[in-house]
Formats: sequence, C-alpha cells, structure tokens
Amino acid sequence: MAKPRELKRRIRSVQNTRKITKTMELVSTSKLKRAQDRVVGARPYAQALAEVIGELYSPELAERFPLLRQPGHTGRGAGVRRAALLLITSNRGLCGAFNANLIREARRRLEDLERQDVHTELHLVGKKGISY
Repeated sequence: MAKPRELKRRIRSVQNTRKITKTMELVSTSKLKRAQDRVVGARPYAQALAEVIGELYSPELAERFPLLRQPGHTGRGAGVRRAALLLITSNRGLCGAFNANLIREARRRLEDLERQDVHTELHLVGKKGISY
C-alpha cells in the first residue's frame, strides 16, 4: 500500500491536471465562440458574392473560362476525369474524433471518385493526416 505522503502527492497531481484541463477547455471554448461569430459575420458577404457570381454566370462565359464550369460538365459532354482532394488535419491531439472523422470522410470520398473512374490526387496537411 502507498504511503500517505505518496497518496497526497498523487491527489495533488490529479487536481493540477484537472485545473489545466479545465483551463484548456475554457480557452478552446472561447476560440470556438470567436470563430463561430466570424463565420456568422461573414455569411452575408458570402451570400452576396454567390448572388453576384450567379448573376454573372452564363453558358457562354463557362465555355470561355473553364473554372466557371459546373463540376461534371465540361461543355463537351465528358465528365470529370481528374480531381484533387485536400485533407487538412490537426498536428496535435485533444481534438476528439476530429482527425478520425476527417480521414474516414476522405477515404469515403476517394472510394466514390474511384468508382466514377476519376483520377484523384491526395494532398495532405497536418501531422495526423500525413502519418495515417
């Protein structure tokens, strides 16, 4: 059995870890709230931009400028033959199932593209994605 002094030391260690974890949770909650506020604030601009692009779009422009074409429609009756998938994962832990969910969704998307005979390039950012 552990000595009382050793038990007290372990209890203090657990309490300190709990404090650190709680502080990290508060910081991440604050950052998440700030990011959500920025997304909500940018929404009107994104909607206005989508409206402007929608008004400017025409099939004639799409024929002249390939980047305006709808995915899967090249204007010549052919489907998409090549695609690129950018997977951005975190570099550190403490993000729950974030990385696992990203990787699972990327694999699902790659399989879908393979079934459609689309050559896909995979670009990875972040230690977790690269190590997978």
